[in-house]
Amino acid sequence: MHGHRPTLEAVAAHAGVSRATVSRVVNGGAGVRRALRERVEASVAALGYVPNSAARSLVTRRTGAVAVVIAEPETRVFSDPFFAQQLRGISRELSSCDTQLVLLLLEERADYDRVGRYLAGGHVDGALMFSLHRDDPLPSMARASGLPTVFGGRPGWPGAEDDPGLLYVDTDNRGGARQAVEHLLERGRRRIAVITGPLDQTSAQDRLDGYRDALGAAEADPALVAHGDFTAEGGERAMAELLDRSPDLDAVFAGSDLMASGALRTLRSRGRRVPEDVAVVGYDDLEPAAWAVPALTTVRQDVQDMGRMMAGLLLRRLGLEPDGVPSGTPLAPVVTPARLVVRDSS
Repeated sequence: MHGHRPTLEAVAAHAGVSRATVSRVVNGGAGVRRALRERVEASVAALGYVPNSAARSLVTRRTGAVAVVIAEPETRVFSDPFFAQQLRGISRELSSCDTQLVLLLLEERADYDRVGRYLAGGHVDGALMFSLHRDDPLPSMARASGLPTVFGGRPGWPGAEDDPGLLYVDTDNRGGARQAVEHLLERGRRRIAVITGPLDQTSAQDRLDGYRDALGAAEADPALVAHGDFTAEGGERAMAELLDRSPDLDAVFAGSDLMASGALRTLRSRGRRVPEDVAVVGYDDLEPAAWAVPALTTVRQDVQDMGRMMAGLLLRRLGLEPDGVPSGTPLAPVVTPARLVVRDSS
């Protein structure tokens, strides 16, 4: 083509079809016989034709992009393997429908105005939102934008349970925590502490409730509860608080693997052997859990698959057919099972 960008007309001439037929094929339109569609697709590949995204948007009324909004600062997002796994699952599923991922992070409250304007500005076809906190304005911003939205995690804002169209993907946080603590009880542990994540997030609250369920207590012993922030540093500080308050504790359930890794550091520095003196169980089963010393017993949630399912639900709502969601799958919230993985730390 002598360096010139191939045109729609060139594809039509190469395939021996009309320009309108080529337009319908490249824009995902219906009403084209399979043989003709395959001929056009072969010509597109042979000529290296790339549709003009602005022109395509005018025809399809779609941008071909989805916003992924994470209600956390970039320091947390880029240091926590949980987010890397979730984004990997989302990206792979969006790619199956030729849809781009636009990542939006929230460092401070002023960022909400920027994100709200972007979502309302027609730049994306839909949104995926996760790591929300209880008073987060993101759900109301999603409603105001009119964008189809899927949430990561059980919604905890007022009125969420009464919204029949609300879509989300979560894991059985309460059941997973219950498995973790029941395992510690079966191993003969009796002074079991817990390190929670931020309790304004439903995942952290559900895991604390599961801890209470296993102990058969309506309220946990305050001396055995410490609050972290789903980071290793938070787990380290929380473990130190627990040892200072309850030096006789013989086990700890940490609400994330990162917090568990911090707890292990504190236990080592205090001369406590794991699991001989104190057994430790985490939550997530991300790669660092198996690398820990000793290897960490933890509750597995398939974070990458949850990201894939979030993207799949949104693509279905947009009228597309993603690879990872079987045709006919109902558009409904998804809660995936959690499973205990026993290693050396308990």
